[in-house]
Amino acid sequence: MRALISVSDKTGVVEFAKKLASQGVQFLSTGGTARALREAGLEVTDVSDVTGFPEILDGRVKTLHPKVHGGLLAVRDNPEHMKILGEQGIEPIDMVVVNLYPFEKTVAKEGVSEDEAIENIDIGGPSMIRSAAKNFKSVTVVVDPSDYEEVAMQIATDGETSLELRKKLARKAFTKTFQYDEAIDHYFRKQLGEPELLDLHYEKVMSMRYGENPHQKAVFFRNPENHDSNITNARALHGKQMSFNNIVDGDSALELVKEFTRPAAAIIKHNNPCGVATAETIEEAIIAAFEVDTMSSFGGVLALNRECTSSVADFILEKKWFLEIIIAPSFAKEALEKLDKKKDLRLLATGPLVKDLQSRDIKKVAGGILVQTKDTYIVDENDLKVVTKKAPTAEEIRAMLFANIVVKHVHSNAVVFAKVIEKKAPEDENGRAPSLRSGVVEVATGIGAGQMSRVDSVFIGASKGGEKIPGSVMASDAFFPFSDAVEQAAKYGVTAIIQPGGSIRDEEVFKKADELGISMVTTGYRFFRH
Repeated sequence: MRALISVSDKTGVVEFAKKLASQGVQFLSTGGTARALREAGLEVTDVSDVTGFPEILDGRVKTLHPKVHGGLLAVRDNPEHMKILGEQGIEPIDMVVVNLYPFEKTVAKEGVSEDEAIENIDIGGPSMIRSAAKNFKSVTVVVDPSDYEEVAMQIATDGETSLELRKKLARKAFTKTFQYDEAIDHYFRKQLGEPELLDLHYEKVMSMRYGENPHQKAVFFRNPENHDSNITNARALHGKQMSFNNIVDGDSALELVKEFTRPAAAIIKHNNPCGVATAETIEEAIIAAFEVDTMSSFGGVLALNRECTSSVADFILEKKWFLEIIIAPSFAKEALEKLDKKKDLRLLATGPLVKDLQSRDIKKVAGGILVQTKDTYIVDENDLKVVTKKAPTAEEIRAMLFANIVVKHVHSNAVVFAKVIEKKAPEDENGRAPSLRSGVVEVATGIGAGQMSRVDSVFIGASKGGEKIPGSVMASDAFFPFSDAVEQAAKYGVTAIIQPGGSIRDEEVFKKADELGISMVTTGYRFFRH
Protein backbone atom coordinates (compact mmCIF):
# COMPACT_ATOMS: atom_id res chain seq x y z
CA MET A 1 0.00 0.00 0.00
CA ARG A 2 1.29 3.47 -0.93
CA ALA A 3 0.15 6.62 0.86
CA LEU A 4 0.75 10.19 -0.24
CA ILE A 5 0.92 12.44 2.83
CA SER A 6 1.08 16.22 2.46
CA VAL A 7 -0.47 18.24 5.28
CA SER A 8 -0.48 21.85 6.37
CA ASP A 9 -1.82 20.96 9.84
CA LYS A 10 0.61 18.34 11.11
CA THR A 11 -1.36 17.49 14.25
CA GLY A 12 -1.00 13.75 14.88
CA VAL A 13 0.40 12.98 11.44
CA VAL A 14 3.71 11.51 12.63
CA GLU A 15 1.98 9.13 15.06
CA PHE A 16 -0.49 8.15 12.31
CA ALA A 17 2.33 7.51 9.83
CA LYS A 18 4.19 5.33 12.34
CA LYS A 19 1.09 3.14 12.75
CA LEU A 20 0.76 2.83 8.98
CA ALA A 21 4.47 2.06 8.59
CA SER A 22 4.15 -0.81 11.05
CA GLN A 23 1.68 -2.37 8.58
CA GLY A 24 4.08 -2.00 5.65
CA VAL A 25 2.63 1.18 4.13
CA GLN A 26 5.07 3.12 1.92
CA PHE A 27 5.08 6.92 1.91
CA LEU A 28 5.23 9.64 -0.72
CA SER A 29 5.41 13.21 0.52
CA THR A 30 6.40 16.79 -0.16
CA GLY A 31 8.19 19.69 1.54
CA GLY A 32 7.71 20.15 5.27
CA THR A 33 5.64 16.99 5.69
CA ALA A 34 8.39 14.84 4.16
CA ARG A 35 10.92 16.49 6.47
CA ALA A 36 8.75 15.86 9.56
CA LEU A 37 8.31 12.19 8.68
CA ARG A 38 12.03 11.68 8.04
CA GLU A 39 12.93 13.36 11.33
CA ALA A 40 10.65 10.78 12.98
CA GLY A 41 12.77 8.01 11.42
CA LEU A 42 10.34 7.04 8.65
CA GLU A 43 11.34 6.25 5.07
CA VAL A 44 9.81 8.70 2.61
CA THR A 45 9.97 9.07 -1.16
CA ASP A 46 9.71 12.62 -2.45
CA VAL A 47 6.91 13.17 -4.95
CA SER A 48 9.43 14.84 -7.24
CA ASP A 49 11.38 11.55 -7.42
CA VAL A 50 8.18 9.78 -8.54
CA THR A 51 7.19 12.40 -11.13
CA GLY A 52 10.74 13.01 -12.34
CA PHE A 53 9.95 16.71 -12.16
CA PRO A 54 11.08 19.12 -9.42
CA GLU A 55 8.80 21.33 -7.37
CA ILE A 56 8.63 24.67 -9.21
CA LEU A 57 7.19 28.17 -8.81
CA ASP A 58 7.94 28.32 -5.08
CA GLY A 59 6.09 25.04 -4.54
CA ARG A 60 2.98 26.09 -6.46
CA VAL A 61 3.45 23.07 -8.72
CA LYS A 62 4.55 19.78 -7.17
CA THR A 63 1.72 17.22 -7.23
CA LEU A 64 -0.10 18.33 -10.39
CA HIS A 65 1.30 15.51 -12.51
CA PRO A 66 -0.09 12.39 -14.31
CA LYS A 67 2.07 10.10 -12.18
CA VAL A 68 0.20 11.41 -9.12
CA HIS A 69 -3.32 11.77 -10.47
CA GLY A 70 -3.05 8.72 -12.71
CA GLY A 71 -2.06 6.70 -9.64
CA LEU A 72 -5.09 8.06 -7.81
CA LEU A 73 -7.76 7.94 -10.51
CA ALA A 74 -7.08 4.60 -12.20
CA VAL A 75 -9.99 2.20 -11.72
CA ARG A 76 -8.30 -0.91 -10.36
CA ASP A 77 -10.67 -3.45 -11.92
CA ASN A 78 -10.55 -1.77 -15.35
CA PRO A 79 -7.95 -3.68 -17.44
CA GLU A 80 -7.43 -0.77 -19.82
CA HIS A 81 -6.69 1.63 -16.94
CA MET A 82 -4.19 -0.75 -15.41
CA LYS A 83 -2.56 -1.40 -18.80
CA ILE A 84 -1.99 2.34 -19.27
CA LEU A 85 -0.47 2.62 -15.79
CA GLY A 86 1.99 -0.11 -16.71
CA GLU A 87 2.86 1.45 -20.04
CA GLN A 88 3.47 4.85 -18.43
CA GLY A 89 5.35 3.52 -15.41
CA ILE A 90 2.73 4.81 -13.00
CA GLU A 91 2.24 3.06 -9.66
CA PRO A 92 -1.18 3.16 -7.95
CA ILE A 93 -1.55 5.39 -4.88
CA ASP A 94 -3.89 3.81 -2.33
CA MET A 95 -4.23 6.58 0.23
CA VAL A 96 -4.11 10.37 0.29
CA VAL A 97 -3.65 12.19 3.60
CA VAL A 98 -4.04 15.89 2.87
CA ASN A 99 -5.26 19.00 4.64
CA LEU A 100 -5.23 22.37 3.01
CA TYR A 101 -3.36 25.66 3.30
CA PRO A 102 -4.99 27.68 6.11
CA PHE A 103 -6.81 30.15 3.86
CA GLU A 104 -9.61 31.02 6.30
CA LYS A 105 -7.21 31.61 9.20
CA THR A 106 -4.99 33.71 6.96
CA VAL A 107 -7.72 36.08 5.69
CA ALA A 108 -9.14 36.38 9.22
CA LYS A 109 -5.88 38.01 10.41
CA GLU A 110 -5.82 41.76 10.92
CA GLY A 111 -4.14 43.58 8.02
CA VAL A 112 -3.52 40.53 5.83
CA SER A 113 -2.36 41.53 2.35
CA GLU A 114 -3.96 40.31 -0.85
CA ASP A 115 -0.69 38.61 -1.89
CA GLU A 116 -0.58 36.66 1.38
CA ALA A 117 -4.21 35.63 0.96
CA ILE A 118 -3.65 34.45 -2.62
CA GLU A 119 -0.59 32.42 -1.66
CA ASN A 120 -2.74 30.54 0.83
CA ILE A 121 -5.15 29.31 -1.84
CA ASP A 122 -4.29 25.63 -2.13
CA ILE A 123 -4.41 24.16 -5.65
CA GLY A 124 -2.65 20.80 -5.51
CA GLY A 125 -4.29 19.76 -2.24
CA PRO A 126 -7.93 20.07 -3.39
CA SER A 127 -7.01 18.41 -6.70
CA MET A 128 -5.57 15.35 -4.93
CA ILE A 129 -8.45 15.22 -2.49
CA ARG A 130 -11.02 15.25 -5.28
CA SER A 131 -9.15 12.66 -7.35
CA ALA A 132 -8.86 10.30 -4.38
CA ALA A 133 -12.46 10.87 -3.29
CA LYS A 134 -13.78 10.21 -6.80
CA ASN A 135 -12.00 6.85 -6.77
CA PHE A 136 -13.09 5.92 -3.22
CA LYS A 137 -13.76 2.33 -4.25
CA SER A 138 -10.00 1.86 -4.29
CA VAL A 139 -8.48 4.90 -2.58
CA THR A 140 -8.75 6.12 1.02
CA VAL A 141 -8.79 9.91 1.40
CA VAL A 142 -8.16 11.42 4.85
CA VAL A 143 -8.67 15.18 5.33
CA ASP A 144 -9.36 15.32 9.09
CA PRO A 145 -6.87 14.30 11.81
CA SER A 146 -9.80 13.02 13.88
CA ASP A 147 -10.10 10.14 11.38
CA TYR A 148 -6.48 8.96 11.73
CA GLU A 149 -7.25 6.53 14.55
CA GLU A 150 -10.10 4.70 12.78
CA VAL A 151 -8.14 4.40 9.52
CA ALA A 152 -5.05 3.06 11.29
CA MET A 153 -7.12 0.60 13.32
CA GLN A 154 -8.87 -0.84 10.25
CA ILE A 155 -5.60 -1.30 8.40
CA ALA A 156 -4.02 -2.97 11.44
CA THR A 157 -7.01 -5.30 11.78
CA ASP A 158 -7.97 -6.05 8.16
CA GLY A 159 -4.98 -4.92 6.10
CA GLU A 160 -7.10 -2.27 4.39
CA THR A 161 -9.94 0.16 4.99
CA SER A 162 -13.52 -0.91 4.40
CA LEU A 163 -15.52 0.34 1.44
CA GLU A 164 -18.02 1.87 3.86
CA LEU A 165 -15.30 3.91 5.58
CA ARG A 166 -13.77 4.99 2.27
CA LYS A 167 -17.15 6.20 1.06
CA LYS A 168 -17.75 8.11 4.30
CA LEU A 169 -14.31 9.73 4.06
CA ALA A 170 -14.94 10.63 0.40
CA ARG A 171 -18.13 12.45 1.36
CA LYS A 172 -16.20 14.30 4.06
CA ALA A 173 -13.51 15.19 1.54
CA PHE A 174 -15.94 16.71 -0.95
CA THR A 175 -17.53 18.70 1.89
CA LYS A 176 -14.08 20.01 2.80
CA THR A 177 -13.22 21.17 -0.73
CA PHE A 178 -16.69 22.69 -1.13
CA GLN A 179 -16.30 24.68 2.09
CA TYR A 180 -12.78 25.71 1.10
CA ASP A 181 -13.93 27.07 -2.27
CA GLU A 182 -16.83 28.76 -0.51
CA ALA A 183 -14.43 30.62 1.80
CA ILE A 184 -12.41 31.80 -1.20
CA ASP A 185 -15.58 32.97 -2.93
CA HIS A 186 -16.55 34.96 0.20
CA TYR A 187 -13.10 36.58 0.28
CA PHE A 188 -13.33 37.76 -3.32
CA ARG A 189 -16.90 38.99 -2.86
CA LYS A 190 -15.72 41.12 0.04
CA GLN A 191 -12.73 42.41 -1.90
CA LEU A 192 -14.89 43.34 -4.88
CA GLY A 193 -17.67 44.89 -2.83
CA GLU A 194 -20.18 42.35 -4.12
CA PRO A 195 -23.16 41.17 -2.03
CA GLU A 196 -22.32 38.89 0.87
CA LEU A 197 -23.39 35.29 0.29
CA LEU A 198 -25.00 33.45 3.19
CA ASP A 199 -24.64 29.69 2.92
CA LEU A 200 -26.71 27.62 5.32
CA HIS A 201 -25.84 23.94 5.66
CA TYR A 202 -28.30 21.72 7.48
CA GLU A 203 -28.50 17.94 7.58
CA LYS A 204 -31.75 16.01 7.45
CA VAL A 205 -32.91 14.54 10.76
CA MET A 206 -36.19 13.00 9.61
CA SER A 207 -39.21 13.29 7.39
CA MET A 208 -42.28 14.29 9.36
CA ARG A 209 -45.81 12.96 9.14
CA TYR A 210 -46.94 16.43 8.06
CA GLY A 211 -46.20 20.12 8.57
CA GLU A 212 -48.21 22.74 10.42
CA ASN A 213 -51.32 21.20 8.90
CA PRO A 214 -52.04 17.65 7.68
CA HIS A 215 -52.06 18.64 4.00
CA GLN A 216 -48.50 20.05 4.21
CA LYS A 217 -45.37 17.93 3.85
CA ALA A 218 -42.42 18.64 6.15
CA VAL A 219 -38.83 17.64 6.90
CA PHE A 220 -36.71 18.41 9.97
CA PHE A 221 -33.11 19.55 9.41
CA ARG A 222 -30.41 20.34 11.97
CA ASN A 223 -27.28 22.46 11.92
CA PRO A 224 -24.46 19.87 12.22
CA GLU A 225 -22.19 22.49 13.78
CA ASN A 226 -24.60 23.21 16.65
CA HIS A 227 -24.12 21.14 19.80
CA ASP A 228 -25.96 23.34 22.31
CA SER A 229 -28.67 22.29 24.74
CA ASN A 230 -31.69 22.96 22.56
CA ILE A 231 -34.77 21.25 21.14
CA THR A 232 -32.84 19.99 18.10
CA ASN A 233 -30.26 18.17 20.20
CA ALA A 234 -32.63 16.93 22.92
CA ARG A 235 -32.74 13.16 23.51
CA ALA A 236 -36.13 11.47 23.26
CA LEU A 237 -36.73 9.21 26.28
CA HIS A 238 -40.36 8.28 25.70
CA GLY A 239 -43.31 8.85 23.40
CA LYS A 240 -44.11 8.97 19.72
CA GLN A 241 -42.36 11.00 17.03
CA MET A 242 -42.40 14.78 17.45
CA SER A 243 -44.64 16.72 15.09
CA PHE A 244 -43.78 19.95 13.27
CA ASN A 245 -45.74 22.03 15.79
CA ASN A 246 -44.31 20.06 18.73
CA ILE A 247 -40.81 21.09 17.72
CA VAL A 248 -41.77 24.74 17.29
CA ASP A 249 -43.53 24.88 20.67
CA GLY A 250 -40.82 22.84 22.38
CA ASP A 251 -38.19 25.28 21.17
CA SER A 252 -40.17 28.25 22.52
CA ALA A 253 -40.69 26.60 25.92
CA LEU A 254 -37.08 25.55 26.35
CA GLU A 255 -35.60 28.88 25.28
CA LEU A 256 -37.84 30.64 27.81
CA VAL A 257 -36.79 28.59 30.86
CA LYS A 258 -33.14 28.92 29.83
CA GLU A 259 -33.47 32.64 30.63
CA PHE A 260 -33.79 31.95 34.38
CA THR A 261 -31.20 30.94 36.97
CA ARG A 262 -33.86 30.04 39.58
CA PRO A 263 -35.92 26.86 39.16
CA ALA A 264 -38.40 27.72 36.40
CA ALA A 265 -41.32 26.14 34.56
CA ALA A 266 -42.92 27.37 31.34
CA ILE A 267 -46.00 26.09 29.53
CA ILE A 268 -46.31 26.92 25.83
CA LYS A 269 -49.47 26.64 23.75
CA HIS A 270 -49.49 27.56 20.07
CA ASN A 271 -46.04 29.16 20.42
CA ASN A 272 -47.03 31.53 23.24
CA PRO A 273 -46.53 31.05 26.98
CA CYS A 274 -49.71 30.46 28.97
CA GLY A 275 -47.96 29.81 32.29
CA VAL A 276 -44.54 30.81 33.63
CA ALA A 277 -43.12 30.83 37.13
CA THR A 278 -39.87 30.63 39.07
CA ALA A 279 -39.60 29.46 42.67
CA GLU A 280 -37.30 28.02 45.30
CA THR A 281 -37.97 24.51 43.99
CA ILE A 282 -38.97 23.13 40.61
CA GLU A 283 -42.03 21.56 42.25
CA GLU A 284 -43.32 24.95 43.40
CA ALA A 285 -42.50 26.51 40.03
CA ILE A 286 -44.57 23.98 38.11
CA ILE A 287 -47.57 24.34 40.45
CA ALA A 288 -47.52 28.13 40.08
CA ALA A 289 -47.08 27.96 36.28
CA PHE A 290 -49.97 25.51 35.94
CA GLU A 291 -52.31 27.74 37.93
CA VAL A 292 -51.72 30.77 35.68
CA ASP A 293 -54.16 29.43 33.06
CA THR A 294 -55.32 25.87 33.74
CA MET A 295 -57.59 25.84 30.69
CA SER A 296 -54.93 26.87 28.16
CA SER A 297 -52.30 24.57 29.64
CA PHE A 298 -54.32 21.55 28.48
CA GLY A 299 -52.43 20.02 25.54
CA GLY A 300 -49.46 22.32 26.06
CA VAL A 301 -45.70 21.83 26.12
CA LEU A 302 -43.95 22.00 29.49
CA ALA A 303 -40.29 22.94 29.90
CA LEU A 304 -38.29 22.85 33.14
CA ASN A 305 -34.79 24.14 33.80
CA ARG A 306 -34.22 21.58 36.55
CA GLU A 307 -34.54 17.80 36.70
CA CYS A 308 -38.07 16.46 36.41
CA THR A 309 -38.54 14.89 39.82
CA SER A 310 -40.87 12.20 41.11
CA SER A 311 -42.91 14.94 42.83
CA VAL A 312 -43.35 16.78 39.53
CA ALA A 313 -44.58 13.56 37.92
CA ASP A 314 -47.00 13.05 40.82
CA PHE A 315 -48.44 16.55 40.33
CA ILE A 316 -48.97 16.02 36.60
CA LEU A 317 -50.68 12.68 37.15
CA GLU A 318 -52.78 13.94 40.06
CA LYS A 319 -54.12 16.82 37.96
CA LYS A 320 -54.78 14.47 35.02
CA TRP A 321 -52.86 17.11 33.08
CA PHE A 322 -52.68 16.30 29.37
CA LEU A 323 -49.35 17.48 27.98
CA GLU A 324 -47.83 16.95 24.56
CA ILE A 325 -44.21 17.14 25.76
CA ILE A 326 -42.15 17.56 28.90
CA ILE A 327 -38.63 18.91 28.34
CA ALA A 328 -36.07 18.96 31.14
CA PRO A 329 -32.30 18.68 31.59
CA SER A 330 -32.88 15.19 33.04
CA PHE A 331 -35.56 12.94 34.51
CA ALA A 332 -35.33 11.15 37.84
CA LYS A 333 -35.72 7.39 37.50
CA GLU A 334 -38.94 7.42 39.54
CA ALA A 335 -40.37 10.22 37.39
CA LEU A 336 -39.68 8.25 34.21
CA GLU A 337 -41.34 5.15 35.64
CA LYS A 338 -44.47 7.13 36.53
CA LEU A 339 -44.72 9.16 33.32
CA ASP A 340 -43.98 6.13 31.16
CA LYS A 341 -47.62 5.09 31.66
CA LYS A 342 -48.77 8.05 29.52
CA LYS A 343 -48.07 6.58 26.09
CA ASP A 344 -48.79 9.77 24.12
CA LEU A 345 -46.57 11.96 26.29
CA ARG A 346 -43.17 12.79 24.80
CA LEU A 347 -40.25 13.15 27.24
CA LEU A 348 -37.12 14.98 26.09
CA ALA A 349 -33.84 15.31 28.02
CA THR A 350 -31.50 18.15 27.04
CA GLY A 351 -28.59 17.71 29.44
CA PRO A 352 -27.31 20.78 31.35
CA LEU A 353 -28.92 23.95 30.02
CA VAL A 354 -26.61 26.63 28.65
CA LYS A 355 -27.77 29.75 26.84
CA ASP A 356 -26.45 29.92 23.28
CA LEU A 357 -25.26 33.52 22.90
CA GLN A 358 -23.88 33.19 19.37
CA SER A 359 -26.74 31.74 17.34
CA ARG A 360 -28.55 33.58 14.60
CA ASP A 361 -32.28 34.16 14.37
CA ILE A 362 -33.56 33.46 10.87
CA LYS A 363 -37.00 34.31 9.54
CA LYS A 364 -38.19 33.26 6.10
CA VAL A 365 -40.09 35.44 3.67
CA ALA A 366 -41.16 34.52 0.14
CA GLY A 367 -38.00 34.43 -1.95
CA GLY A 368 -35.61 35.32 0.86
CA ILE A 369 -34.65 35.24 4.52
CA LEU A 370 -34.01 37.80 7.24
CA VAL A 371 -31.08 37.18 9.58
CA GLN A 372 -30.47 38.84 12.93
CA THR A 373 -28.55 38.14 16.12
CA LYS A 374 -30.49 36.24 18.74
CA ASP A 375 -32.18 38.47 21.34
CA THR A 376 -30.19 37.53 24.43
CA TYR A 377 -30.34 40.81 26.35
CA ILE A 378 -31.68 40.60 29.89
CA VAL A 379 -32.83 43.90 31.39
CA ASP A 380 -31.54 44.37 34.93
CA GLU A 381 -32.15 46.97 37.62
CA ASN A 382 -29.41 49.23 36.27
CA ASP A 383 -31.41 49.68 33.03
CA LEU A 384 -34.48 50.97 34.81
CA LYS A 385 -35.36 54.66 34.68
CA VAL A 386 -38.19 55.78 36.95
CA VAL A 387 -40.36 58.20 34.95
CA THR A 388 -43.19 58.79 37.44
CA LYS A 389 -43.38 60.61 40.77
CA LYS A 390 -44.14 57.34 42.49
CA ALA A 391 -41.19 54.94 42.51
CA PRO A 392 -41.75 51.16 42.42
CA THR A 393 -41.10 49.08 45.51
CA ALA A 394 -38.35 46.47 45.61
CA GLU A 395 -40.97 43.74 45.23
CA GLU A 396 -42.49 45.48 42.20
CA ILE A 397 -39.06 45.86 40.62
CA ARG A 398 -38.43 42.15 41.03
CA ALA A 399 -41.82 41.32 39.52
CA MET A 400 -41.25 43.73 36.63
CA LEU A 401 -37.85 42.23 35.78
CA PHE A 402 -39.41 38.76 35.78
CA ALA A 403 -42.32 39.91 33.58
CA ASN A 404 -39.90 41.62 31.20
CA ILE A 405 -38.08 38.33 30.61
CA VAL A 406 -41.35 36.56 29.88
CA VAL A 407 -42.64 39.25 27.53
CA LYS A 408 -39.62 38.67 25.25
CA HIS A 409 -41.11 35.26 24.46
CA VAL A 410 -44.68 36.42 23.80
CA HIS A 411 -45.75 37.35 20.30
CA SER A 412 -46.42 41.05 19.72
CA ASN A 413 -48.31 43.05 20.69
CA ALA A 414 -47.55 41.57 24.08
CA VAL A 415 -48.14 42.34 27.73
CA VAL A 416 -47.38 40.20 30.78
CA PHE A 417 -48.87 40.69 34.24
CA ALA A 418 -46.85 39.30 37.14
CA LYS A 419 -46.46 39.15 40.90
CA VAL A 420 -43.87 38.16 43.46
CA ILE A 421 -45.59 36.04 46.10
CA GLU A 422 -44.22 34.96 49.46
CA LYS A 423 -45.66 31.51 50.08
CA LYS A 424 -45.33 29.82 53.43
CA ALA A 425 -46.45 26.22 53.70
CA PRO A 426 -48.45 25.12 56.70
CA GLU A 427 -46.48 22.93 59.06
CA ASP A 428 -47.41 19.28 59.20
CA GLU A 429 -48.34 17.51 62.40
CA ASN A 430 -44.66 17.03 63.26
CA GLY A 431 -43.86 20.70 62.87
CA ARG A 432 -42.08 20.24 59.53
CA ALA A 433 -42.91 22.34 56.45
CA PRO A 434 -43.20 20.30 53.23
CA SER A 435 -41.07 21.22 50.21
CA LEU A 436 -44.08 22.37 48.20
CA ARG A 437 -45.95 25.64 48.58
CA SER A 438 -43.20 27.56 50.31
CA GLY A 439 -40.74 30.34 49.51
CA VAL A 440 -40.78 33.25 47.06
CA VAL A 441 -42.56 32.65 43.76
CA GLU A 442 -42.27 34.87 40.69
CA VAL A 443 -45.30 34.15 38.55
CA ALA A 444 -47.15 35.47 35.53
CA THR A 445 -50.71 36.31 36.48
CA GLY A 446 -51.96 37.04 32.96
CA ILE A 447 -50.58 37.08 29.41
CA GLY A 448 -51.92 39.01 26.43
CA ALA A 449 -50.42 38.02 23.08
CA GLY A 450 -50.46 38.62 19.35
CA GLN A 451 -52.92 41.49 19.07
CA MET A 452 -52.92 44.29 16.52
CA SER A 453 -53.70 46.72 19.34
CA ARG A 454 -51.82 46.87 22.64
CA VAL A 455 -55.09 47.79 24.36
CA ASP A 456 -56.54 44.46 23.22
CA SER A 457 -53.51 42.61 24.60
CA VAL A 458 -54.07 44.29 27.98
CA PHE A 459 -57.74 43.32 27.89
CA ILE A 460 -57.02 39.68 26.99
CA GLY A 461 -54.21 39.29 29.54
CA ALA A 462 -56.30 40.79 32.32
CA SER A 463 -59.33 38.70 31.34
CA LYS A 464 -57.21 35.56 31.52
CA GLY A 465 -55.80 36.54 34.90
CA GLY A 466 -59.13 37.55 36.40
CA GLU A 467 -58.95 37.95 40.18
CA LYS A 468 -55.16 37.38 40.13
CA ILE A 469 -54.52 40.67 38.31
CA PRO A 470 -55.11 43.27 41.08
CA GLY A 471 -51.78 44.08 42.67
CA SER A 472 -49.84 42.83 39.63
CA VAL A 473 -47.19 44.69 37.69
CA MET A 474 -47.36 44.79 33.90
CA ALA A 475 -44.60 44.51 31.27
CA SER A 476 -45.08 45.71 27.71
CA ASP A 477 -42.82 44.53 24.88
CA ALA A 478 -42.92 47.99 23.23
CA PHE A 479 -43.80 51.58 24.07
CA PHE A 480 -47.36 52.84 24.52
CA PRO A 481 -48.41 54.95 21.51
CA PHE A 482 -51.26 56.35 23.60
CA SER A 483 -52.17 56.38 27.27
CA ASP A 484 -55.30 54.22 26.80
CA ALA A 485 -53.57 50.93 27.66
CA VAL A 486 -52.22 52.48 30.87
CA GLU A 487 -55.72 53.64 31.81
CA GLN A 488 -57.04 50.14 31.17
CA ALA A 489 -54.27 48.53 33.23
CA ALA A 490 -55.12 50.83 36.15
CA LYS A 491 -58.75 49.73 36.02
CA TYR A 492 -57.63 46.12 36.47
CA GLY A 493 -55.57 47.02 39.54
CA VAL A 494 -52.03 47.12 38.06
CA THR A 495 -49.66 48.93 40.43
CA ALA A 496 -46.51 49.33 38.32
CA ILE A 497 -45.56 49.17 34.62
CA ILE A 498 -42.27 48.42 32.86
CA GLN A 499 -41.91 49.41 29.20
CA PRO A 500 -39.17 50.46 26.75
CA GLY A 501 -40.22 54.10 26.32
CA GLY A 502 -39.50 56.01 23.12
CA SER A 503 -42.98 57.06 22.02
CA ILE A 504 -43.58 60.62 20.82
CA ARG A 505 -46.32 60.65 23.47
CA ASP A 506 -44.10 59.41 26.32
CA GLU A 507 -44.73 62.50 28.43
CA GLU A 508 -48.49 62.09 28.02
CA VAL A 509 -48.21 58.42 29.06
CA PHE A 510 -46.00 59.24 32.07
CA LYS A 511 -48.42 61.97 33.15
CA LYS A 512 -51.38 59.59 32.94
CA ALA A 513 -49.52 57.03 35.10
CA ASP A 514 -48.95 59.78 37.68
CA GLU A 515 -52.64 60.71 37.63
CA LEU A 516 -53.59 57.07 38.18
CA GLY A 517 -51.06 56.51 40.97
CA ILE A 518 -49.09 53.91 39.00
CA SER A 519 -45.30 53.77 39.14
CA MET A 520 -43.62 53.36 35.77
CA VAL A 521 -40.09 52.58 34.61
CA THR A 522 -38.58 52.58 31.12
CA THR A 523 -35.75 50.32 29.97
CA GLY A 524 -34.71 51.56 26.54
CA TYR A 525 -35.02 47.99 25.21
CA ARG A 526 -37.87 46.85 22.98
CA PHE A 527 -38.69 43.12 22.68
CA PHE A 528 -40.87 42.69 19.60
CA ARG A 529 -41.46 39.05 18.62
CA HIS A 530 -43.21 38.57 15.28
